[in-house]
Amino acid sequence: MHPRALTGWHAIVASGDPRGLPAILADNVVFHSPVVHTPQVGKAITTAYLAVAVQVLGRGGFRYLGEWYAENSAVLEFVTEIDGVICNGVDIFAWNAEEKIASFTVMIRPLSAVNAVHQAMGAMLQKMKA
Repeated sequence: MHPRALTGWHAIVASGDPRGLPAILADNVVFHSPVVHTPQVGKAITTAYLAVAVQVLGRGGFRYLGEWYAENSAVLEFVTEIDGVICNGVDIFAWNAEEKIASFTVMIRPLSAVNAVHQAMGAMLQKMKA
């Protein structure tokens, strides 16, 4: 099964254009970041984080290596590079009956990659606030 939300997500990642995020996210989506300790709840905050992630992670040749599906969820393994650091990770999705993303969890390894993502995303989020 390849729900509309993941088809939309793949299009966003391929284009690097996050404007389609609101259409694929549930209103009460929960985002679990690899660097923020508390879940981020809601479409607005999740859109902000994912828009920055698409830009930061997309610069280093981001690509999905594999995809595994269950009835209402999927795990997508990825690799990219940030400032010379190879980042391996997984995006874990769950979607609702409307095929909108209800939960999005990102896990990244190794620690140097987590730190690189944290620094790059933090810098970009700060620029957006200014």
